[in-house]
Amino acid sequence: MTRSTGAVDRRGRGNIRKRGNSLQVRVYSGVDPVTGKEIYLSETIRGTDTAARRRAEKALTKLQAQVDQQRAPSTSVSFSYAIDEWLRSSDIEPTTRHGYVGYIERTIRPALGDVSVSKLNARMLETLYGELRRCRIRCSGKPFVEHKVEGEHNCEKAKCKPHECKPMASSTVRQIHAIISGVLNAAVRWDWIASNPAKVAQRPRQPAPQPNPPSPEQAARLVEKAFELDEAWGTLVWLVMTTGMRRGEVCALRWSRIDLDEGIVEVRSSYTTLKGVGREKDTKTHQMRRIALDTETTVLLREHKRRCQALFAELGAKWDEDSYVFAGMRGAITKPYPPDAVSNRYKKMATRLGIDTHIHALRHYSATELLTAGIDLRTVAGRLGHGGGGATTLRVYAAWVAAADRKAAEILGSRMPKRQV
Repeated sequence: MTRSTGAVDRRGRGNIRKRGNSLQVRVYSGVDPVTGKEIYLSETIRGTDTAARRRAEKALTKLQAQVDQQRAPSTSVSFSYAIDEWLRSSDIEPTTRHGYVGYIERTIRPALGDVSVSKLNARMLETLYGELRRCRIRCSGKPFVEHKVEGEHNCEKAKCKPHECKPMASSTVRQIHAIISGVLNAAVRWDWIASNPAKVAQRPRQPAPQPNPPSPEQAARLVEKAFELDEAWGTLVWLVMTTGMRRGEVCALRWSRIDLDEGIVEVRSSYTTLKGVGREKDTKTHQMRRIALDTETTVLLREHKRRCQALFAELGAKWDEDSYVFAGMRGAITKPYPPDAVSNRYKKMATRLGIDTHIHALRHYSATELLTAGIDLRTVAGRLGHGGGGATTLRVYAAWVAAADRKAAEILGSRMPKRQV
């Protein structure tokens, strides 16, 4: 048996030494590439009798094999450090990065930041997810007051309230899980850890999509009200309703990407704002798509284009086919309508009509109307910009696909020859 005294063999053989009422197994694993410190794999075996020593010998052999096969963790840096390196090196859209940083600073770093990346395991992750599903701030379960300000203050004036546990939504926990998994995947690529524990950790189930499109009667009221408010606003709502474009896509739309003669609109980019600064980026699925326009939509866009050209002439600006179709507010004809402004204006309009809906529901309306009319799944998926050959469309609109399938069955059955019973 390996001696229990003396220095650890740097060639990876290691040693077993007595520590109180236990045996400690240690094997040298190399130098941490980040911190420059020596790394040792260790395991503690309870007891010091003959049976315990046999278990220690097996543990020593196991750790030696890990080192020899280069499966041992190569760094002991904290998970917080790994997060910072991942954020620094990853190619993430600014708006997406902004959301990630929010989740990291509010939830992930306080919970796991101090844990060594090599010691993070599936049980720790599942414990975190369970705590978040009980209370989003991971309270102890004991009553306390949530103070609105720091230091000495009057709670009544500051409107401090007793804490009430509010569970974090399953979709949000899944987003946190995705961020953690992304960091750990990077740690695996960098040879900091041997495997990603997030791949085996159980996360909350993804809730079934529940699209809630406006009814045809509600859709008619919404678009009529939009045209009453403003011709340009009415055209925007109409276009989203008939094409199923996302709000960022319709805001980024330029006249050069609309062929009014052929009745085709090309969706190439999306517009987004972050801290008041707007920019164009790729579409959500990073692919261009062409959407056919009906005759009425083409006529509305022609009229809208004439109004835009007249506005340019009135302001003494030179018309450019690369101009945005829906320009910003207060005469900012070179800037697109901000997506958040579109959502807010639509929500206010719907509320005044007594309809509980939002702009994204018009995508659902476009999809469900097409599916109900019997349009094939692939065509609907193409118009919406869904990837996977219709898999996303089927998952989101399964009920409407089933209804269309039933309608198809009835049509086919009605064409079959009648049998005498």
